[in-house]
Amino acid sequence: MSRMPSLDHVRAIADAVLYEGYLLYPYRASSSKNQSRWQFGVLGPPRASAASFAEEPGLSFQCLLSPPGNAATVSPHLRFLQLQVRSVEQYVGGDFVPVAELVVDGLSVLSWEEAVECEVELPSYDVSRPAVVTAVEIPGGEDVESLVDASGTTVGRIVRRRFPLQAGVSVGAEPDDGFPRLSVAVTNTHPDEVHGKDDAIRSSMIGTHVLLVADGVGFVSLLEPPDAAAAAAARCTQRRCFPVLVGPVGSNDVVMGSPIILYDHPEIAEQSAGALFDSTEIDEILSLRVMTMTDAEKAEARATDPRAAAIIDRCDQMSPETLRDLHGVLRDPHRVATPATGPVVGTQFDTGDVPWWDPAADESVRPDTDSVVIEGVSVARGSLVRVHPSRRADAQDLFFADQVARVTAVLSDVDGSTHVALVLVDDPAADLHEEAGRFFYFAPDELEPLDQAREESHP
Repeated sequence: MSRMPSLDHVRAIADAVLYEGYLLYPYRASSSKNQSRWQFGVLGPPRASAASFAEEPGLSFQCLLSPPGNAATVSPHLRFLQLQVRSVEQYVGGDFVPVAELVVDGLSVLSWEEAVECEVELPSYDVSRPAVVTAVEIPGGEDVESLVDASGTTVGRIVRRRFPLQAGVSVGAEPDDGFPRLSVAVTNTHPDEVHGKDDAIRSSMIGTHVLLVADGVGFVSLLEPPDAAAAAAARCTQRRCFPVLVGPVGSNDVVMGSPIILYDHPEIAEQSAGALFDSTEIDEILSLRVMTMTDAEKAEARATDPRAAAIIDRCDQMSPETLRDLHGVLRDPHRVATPATGPVVGTQFDTGDVPWWDPAADESVRPDTDSVVIEGVSVARGSLVRVHPSRRADAQDLFFADQVARVTAVLSDVDGSTHVALVLVDDPAADLHEEAGRFFYFAPDELEPLDQAREESHP
């Protein structure tokens, strides 16, 4: 079985993990939140002083394999970013002097901390063999780029410096209820003492995650394990990352140990035009923010990092149609993705001037007349119910215990769950709440329907 197609398919997801938080809006070096790295999966040097504020040196995870055949191997791919310090130096009096900024022919060049992608394919591990530990060494280096103006005069240079990194990767397997439990641990083994925040991050592995490619065996989902593997899955332990299946829906040959919480078979939204790096932000909102930046702010962002320049250029060139697509799509939460149908994708609906989230956008939704059956009784607007809070979503729910309420609407959310909107009968302000649309919401299983006789006997 060829491994490369599987990795090619998951690389977009893996790169999103690798660069999440790499550079934050407004993508400028002068922005206070870009003075420090805010990324996931940072493995700091183990001998860092407390004053360096280094992160923990390791992460680890466990996952399950299906019962293997005669031969079963797993190939680990360790991926992370290596910090690269970009220092701008101005040529003055026969020498190069470090500066924060240098303007060459009207274009600004800034000193900044970039990053270099690192991917190490480790030796395949036979799951029937004892655990192995592999040492990983990433050399440092220095590159020099001359800065020459339009007249051909050297006015400065850019010096890019990388610092050596060392790590150890442990891979081992042991049986659990007939399922091999695979344990993977990554540890930063930088040998030197480190003092200061700058030295700590330069000796760190950033955005660290592991891709595991199985051959002759498959992985078991820990999020939705089969019944036979449920107990073994519950015994798997995770530290600073979690293993999820990646690749086409229905495949089970690639797992990612991700420092970001993901579901199985994650996908990049087809509406996304490219990476924005800014943790959990929405593409549409960030793109609109970039469009409102001044020319000077955009120029600084372009000078900060080539990846920031690509974001600015992409947003500046975005067509109205592309921006509209970023607004999102409606997805059917009940459709189950299969290998035949592929991943669940959204469908755009023409709802005219009505917002997509408004019940009026769907003629089949009528909260004023919709009903729900509770204990064999149809409950709709105007019905009386007794409230028995059980889900404890809000501490205020406790005050509603055994209270009688009047139903104002029956609603369904996009996940298909039913919610019953109520006002309390004994609340003097019930009419005002109803007029203002301020209701209390409970699930049907928290309500007891009251018949007409009980309604009349209520004091």
